[in-house]
Amino acid sequence: MKGLESKTFEAPDEKRMFEGNGYADVVMVADRPVSRGTFEPGWKWSNNIKPIAGTPSCMTSHLGYVQSGRMRIMMDDGPTMELGPGDVFAIEPGHDAEVLGNEDCVVLDFGEIANYAKRA
Repeated sequence: MKGLESKTFEAPDEKRMFEGNGYADVVMVADRPVSRGTFEPGWKWSNNIKPIAGTPSCMTSHLGYVQSGRMRIMMDDGPTMELGPGDVFAIEPGHDAEVLGNEDCVVLDFGEIANYAKRA
């Protein structure tokens, strides 16, 4: 049907494995990537994504929604923010992040994630 498109994370177009502690399922909708990241306890961007990204901090712009779990975001210039279930967020490039607690943090990301955790 023209003008209608639906995908499911249960059959993603791509699964991006982190360097331990999680993965991101990616679907393409209207030629745009949308991800569902599962960040497991102990996950930290600087440990689990930095080796893939090859940048000193996360240079991805995120626009998302937290389904479950908790995460702390630490901007390179100092401010921090904690996110939890039901939070809608925008995060600019230049940050680190870590899962808080013993529960998976599941996040939907509609931001500029075309290359997030994508291996060459």
